[in-house]
Amino acid sequence: MQGVVQKNIGDKLFDLFIYIFMTMVAIVTLYPFLNVLAISFNDSVDTVRGGLTIYPREFTLRNYETIFGFEGLITGFKNTVIRTVAGTAIGVAAASMMAYTLSRPDFQGRRWMSVLFALTMYFSGGLIPGFLLMKYLGLIGTFSVYLVPALLSVWNVFVIRSYIDGLPFALQESAKIDGANDWTIFWKIILPLCQPVLATIALFIAVGHWNSWFDTYLFNNRNPENTTLQYELMKVLLSTQTGSNYRDPNAQQAMAAVSPESIKMAITIVVTVPILLVYPFLQKYFVKGMTLGAVKS
Repeated sequence: MQGVVQKNIGDKLFDLFIYIFMTMVAIVTLYPFLNVLAISFNDSVDTVRGGLTIYPREFTLRNYETIFGFEGLITGFKNTVIRTVAGTAIGVAAASMMAYTLSRPDFQGRRWMSVLFALTMYFSGGLIPGFLLMKYLGLIGTFSVYLVPALLSVWNVFVIRSYIDGLPFALQESAKIDGANDWTIFWKIILPLCQPVLATIALFIAVGHWNSWFDTYLFNNRNPENTTLQYELMKVLLSTQTGSNYRDPNAQQAMAAVSPESIKMAITIVVTVPILLVYPFLQKYFVKGMTLGAVKS
C-alpha cells in the first residue's frame, strides 16, 4: 500500500513538472511574437524608450497607416494572393501527377527519371543562366514568371511519391480489374488517400510563394502592375531605414513620425498573420503528412 501511495505521489510530481516545463516553453515561444505585436501597435517615439514587453504602452495604428499608405501595396497584396493561390494549386497538381507516374511499377523509365530529377536538386545553372532562360522564354515582365519556374519541385515530387509507395498497391490493381483507367485511379483513389501529404506540400508551396520577393526584384521591378506584397514591404523598410521615400513624396511627413523599428515590426505582423490564419486548418494534415510518408505497409 505504501508503495502504491509513493508511486501516485511520484506521478503527480512528474505531471506538475511537465506542466511547469511546458508553460515555460509556451512563454518562451510566444514572447517574441507578442513583443513584435506590441511594438507594431506602439507609438514610435515611445518605442525608442525601450522596455516594451507583450503589450503596447501607447497604442496607435500610425505604423500600419504608414505602411498601407504607400502606393502599390494594395496591388502587391492582390498579386501575392493570386500568386499564392494559383501557384499552390498548380504546384500541388503537377507534383502529385508526376509523383503518381514515378510510383507506378509498370513505368519503365521511372528509375532513370528519378535519378535525373534528383540531379536537379544538387546542380543548377545559377542566377545569370536562369535570368537568361526567363528572358528567352519571354517571361520577363509578366505575371507568369511567378508560376512557370516554380511549377514543379523535385523535393515535393519525392515526398508525395514516398507517400504513395506506402499505400497498398492492391487498391490500384483492383480498380484496374474493374475497368478504371490511370486517370480514374489517380483522381478517385490516390488523391483522396493522399490528403495529408498534399496538405503538407500545399503549405510549403504557399509559404514559399507568399514570402517570395527576389523574383519580383529580378523580373518585374519595372512593372508596377505585377508587383508583390513582399517586394513592396521590402521597399517600405528600405525607405524607413534610409530616411527617404523614392515612390511617394507625399508620404514624407508620415515617414517622419515613425521609426524603422516600428515599421519593421509592423511589416513582420503583416507578413506573418495570413500564414498563421491558414496553418490551423492544415495542422492535422501537416502532422500526418510528415509522419506517414515514410511508413511502408
